[in-house]
Amino acid sequence: MKITWFGHACFKLASDSGVTIITDPYDETVGYKLPEEHADIVTVSHQHFDHSYVQGIPGKPEVISEAGNFSVKGIPIRGIVSYHDDQGGRKRGTNIVYVYEIDGVRVCHLGDLGHVLSKEQVEQIGHVDVLLIPVGGTYTIDAKAAASVVSTLKPSIAIPMHYKTAKIDFSIDGVEKFLEVMGGGTYIHDHTLEVKKQDIEGKETRILVLDYEC
Repeated sequence: MKITWFGHACFKLASDSGVTIITDPYDETVGYKLPEEHADIVTVSHQHFDHSYVQGIPGKPEVISEAGNFSVKGIPIRGIVSYHDDQGGRKRGTNIVYVYEIDGVRVCHLGDLGHVLSKEQVEQIGHVDVLLIPVGGTYTIDAKAAASVVSTLKPSIAIPMHYKTAKIDFSIDGVEKFLEVMGGGTYIHDHTLEVKKQDIEGKETRILVLDYEC
């Protein structure tokens, strides 16, 4: 499978058979340019403009925007209720965490998670190979909380998202704080990463920073 980052919390997940998922498409007022990418499936973690611009995706993808168990074109997807803040959703509402199984690789997209995960949520998420995790703080967990979530889920690969870059003016931290807390990471210098099950099984967690597609 291949993972492509378009900036913010928007990724394309593509199976070897060509099934594609786009996560949390954004309104371009965010600052990034949303590419014209067709998708079979679009998942939306919550209904904020920078995560739910489904009309920006050409074609007629299957849209998933709620918790539950789904299967589309042979891809199992689980949506798990969480919160956009650390006050049980009272400040910013709910957030859906999604787990996808693609070519035997379990990918978890945390959306705009605003708190460390409960024991029940960790059990619902289950084993994670690749974790797509917000690290910028303010609207999501910050670097320290993100490090705690990585430690809890123990993915083979953690890819930071939803942090400050030159393209956006959100009052959030850059990726550097997260890397400092984690003790470093690797810049891929590409917006796409190919992941194969056999290459990540039994591996210690690696922090991989992708370039955003622009």
